[in-house]
Order: sequence, then C-alpha cells, then structure tokens
Amino acid sequence: MTTRETKNDGFTDDERAAMKERAKELKAAKARGKAADAEADLLAKVAEMTGDDRVLAEGVHALVKRVAPELAAKTWYGMPAYAKDGKVVLFFQSAAKFKARYATLGFNDSAALDDGDMWPTAFALTTLTPEVEARIETLVKRATA
Repeated sequence: MTTRETKNDGFTDDERAAMKERAKELKAAKARGKAADAEADLLAKVAEMTGDDRVLAEGVHALVKRVAPELAAKTWYGMPAYAKDGKVVLFFQSAAKFKARYATLGFNDSAALDDGDMWPTAFALTTLTPEVEARIETLVKRATA
C-alpha cells in the first residue's frame, strides 16, 4: 500500500472530494426537500463546468428534460443526475471531474437497460451530434421504461 492509499483509505483526492460533495447534497436535500431547488443545484454545477464539458452537460440536460420529463434533476456526487422514484437512473460525469480523457454518460442499476448477461452502463461522450443525441434519446427512453 502506498502512503497516499494509507492516508486516504484507498481513495484518491478526487474520489474523496466527490464523497464530500455527496454528503453536502444529502444534507441540503434533507433541509429543503424541494425538487426545484435540486434542479437549480444541477444547473449551478453545470455552470461551473468549462468548455466541452459544459456544452455536453447542457445538451444532455436539455435532452433528458425533453425525453423524460418525469425524471427529477439533481446532483449526485457533484455530478448532474436524473432520478426516478428517488433512485438515480442516469448521470453525467465531466471529463474534468476525474481528469479523464472524455466525459461519461452513465446509467445505474435502476435503469432498464438489461440485455442478456452483459450490457454497457456507461458511455464515453465527446460531442453531441444528431446521431449521438438520437442514441442518448433511445437509451434514456429504454432506461426509464
């Protein structure tokens, strides 16, 4: 085990920061209990993003609101996320959040994407073309079915 792993219980500094953000989100949600404020929190997180991450997050948000308005917008570990019956169905992870090469559109186990014994639950996202938007629309509709 490295000193960094011992000091941080095996978590990177970015992972620990995400966990702290999640704790703040839970505390804020308990204090307020309003969906409108949760969406405002999501939009504030998107506004903090820069460059392609921000453009992608704004596009994903608009697409999800159009395709699945029943999903509740919120933040989840500091990321834009969308929930159904209180469970996060999908989320957007900016490339900058974990210093990755690309942004990620991810789906949790509450998403109805099951397809045999193995299926993808996360997708690299670099740009929103009409073809990519159509694929995301199909995935979101399927995930919320």
